[in-house]
Formats: sequence, structure tokens, C-alpha cells
Amino acid sequence: MFFSKRKKAEPIKKTKLEIAREIIFKAFFLALGAFIFAVGLEMFLLPNKIIDGGVVGISMMLSYITQWNLGLLIFCINIPFVLMALTTLGKKFVIQTFYATGMLAVATNILHGRQATEDLLLATVFGGLILGLGVGIILRNNASLDGTEMVSINLAKKLKIISVGELLMFINLFIYMGAGFLFGWDRALYSILTYYIASKVIDSVLEGLDKAKSVRIFSECYREIGEAIMKELDVSVTYMKALGGYSRQEKVQTYCVVSKFEIAKLKELVHSLDPKAFMVTEDVHEVEGVRVKKHKH
Repeated sequence: MFFSKRKKAEPIKKTKLEIAREIIFKAFFLALGAFIFAVGLEMFLLPNKIIDGGVVGISMMLSYITQWNLGLLIFCINIPFVLMALTTLGKKFVIQTFYATGMLAVATNILHGRQATEDLLLATVFGGLILGLGVGIILRNNASLDGTEMVSINLAKKLKIISVGELLMFINLFIYMGAGFLFGWDRALYSILTYYIASKVIDSVLEGLDKAKSVRIFSECYREIGEAIMKELDVSVTYMKALGGYSRQEKVQTYCVVSKFEIAKLKELVHSLDPKAFMVTEDVHEVEGVRVKKHKH
């Protein structure tokens, strides 16, 4: 039998100590992400007149024109955007976002005036890398530093004719045009490059650096292959029913997730048991849970 009736899963109740530990860890990582972001902002981008996109970019230009405190501007401009997200993203997200932007305001004041390099290319590349790492850590912990993302999510839902990514691109286009008029078009181009680098780093942080591989194996020897994978690679397998397109016969596919280092051994193992086995391999960006569950008889 492939399917059997099971009891309905219920949420696991956490103790007060576990909840407190979770809050402390969350607060630590949000503060760490904000501090890393501030390093990229204050030590690489701001002194070289290179800006980020979104609310941070608007705040950087306003700070340059008015000489007002950058951290305070980022926090204040974000307030209406964050409150707009209350109904769609929830109270927890809003509280954590306010905390993260507050920590960013503190960090920018601590690091203000500390320039790491005057080389524009180095500032662009390393500023983008550091910014992306900071934002990635904050997003992984269910918070944000950029209110324009929240506006884009709400507008995309209402308009239904444009995606969130397209709206963000449209907003940032005007921000970088403003940077071109204010700082010069070379700085605007460096800013776009910084934004691109940061977005790639954010993706890497969110998806995980250690990409795994999911494998689907179609073979008549599915049981032998599954048992060999569990024994030799110590990973769990799942058997799923499938229907052959040409033969119209029921088949069984074996599904498992392995690390990129184990994929060669897996292929060798499968082909040793069935040289005609059909395999499909895909990238998996993040895996959670146990690798194998061994049953005691």
C-alpha cells in the first residue's frame, strides 16, 4: 500500500524557554544583518556616491541634499510602507521589520565617516556583496529593510496586470535616474551594477549555497534500487506511482534528494542494478528535515 490513513498533524507546542530562545536568535540575526548592510552602505557606497535601490536609495539622495541623518531617514520613510504591509504580511513581520530598520539606523550612525576604499569598482563590487549578504540574512528571518517591495506586492495584487518584479524595476528606474542627475551618470551605472550584484547574493543566501540534487529514477528494479540507496548513501527514498505515456502501464518511480557530492555515486549504484534505468536530476536549493528514517523491527 502506498497510502494509509494517518492522524491529523497538530502544531507542536513550544515551551516558554524555546520561545525566548527563538526570539533572542531572531533578534541577533536581524541585528547582524542590519549591521552588515550598514557596513556596505557607510563604508563602500555612501562615500563614493553610489546608491542602493528602493527606500534606501531615496534616503541616500535626500540625506545628501538635506544633510539629514541617513539612518533616521531610512527608518522614517519606511514607516508608512511597513504599516501598509500589516494586513498582507502580518504583525510579526511588521514588528521585526521595525526592529531591523531601527538596528540599521543605529549601525549607520556608528559607522558613519569610515570609508573602506575610494576605488569605484571595488566599492561597487564589495558594496553589492556586503549589502546582499545583509539583506539576505534579514529576509531569511522574516523582515525587510525596503518598503518599496511591500508597495510592489500590494499594487501587483490590486492591478493584476504587472508583476512585483516589474513594479520594482519601474520604481528603481526613477531612483537611478535621480541618482544620475544628482551624482552623475557614471555613478548611476555603478549603482545599477551594485544592485545587480546584491540581488544575486540575496538569492544565494535565501536559496542556500550548498545546493542539493533531487533525483527521480524509473526502473523495474525500483525496490532493489531504493534499498541500495538507503543502505549505501544513508538517505531516505519515496516510491510514487506513475503511468507510462506509451505503454499505458503503471510504473513506480523512486525519488530521493542527495548532495552534489553523492550524485556520481548514486548514478553508479543505479546503473549497476539496472543499466536501462531512466533518471531525472534537478537542482534543489534548500533541504530541511531528516535524511533517513531507520525502522527498528
